[in-house]
Amino acid sequence: VPVKWGFDLGDRSPLFYYQFKSMIDKARIEKLVNEFIDGTGIFLVAVKVSSSNRIIVLADTMKGITIDECADLHRHIEKNLDRNTEDFELQVSSPGLDTPFKVIEQYYRNEGSKVEVISTEGEKVTGKLKHVTGGGFELETEIKVKGKPVEIKNISFNFDEVKSARVVFTIN
Repeated sequence: VPVKWGFDLGDRSPLFYYQFKSMIDKARIEKLVNEFIDGTGIFLVAVKVSSSNRIIVLADTMKGITIDECADLHRHIEKNLDRNTEDFELQVSSPGLDTPFKVIEQYYRNEGSKVEVISTEGEKVTGKLKHVTGGGFELETEIKVKGKPVEIKNISFNFDEVKSARVVFTIN
């Protein structure tokens, strides 16, 4: 028995049009960034692309990236994407001051700064970042014991022993 809907469509059915926007490939954005930064002193920290094509590019330099450098990188990426086929939102900025390090260049950039390191075992150590190499770094820490002079101790870390590291800012 046919179901009656209260109206007759005959041999026609309702048509629904969906415009599917493709998700932008993260590797494509990384390639565009790397093309732009080659030889500029800018280094890529991270690229994030959400399912709704919200693109976030984090970049920096050894001296700190400028607004003009971010704007130039933004323009380069935007001109190489087609808004008619790919709806997207693009943000280019430096990593935040409290953002954990993601690439080795951030360790080099912050050599001499006070950092907090959380080891893969969960131990938290704070100290001055020193002697960064391709494999790891040293942290100069102060050990305070009541009634004794402050003891300076260097702790070595391999990068694979570090869960996270970030700069610690103190107000004097």
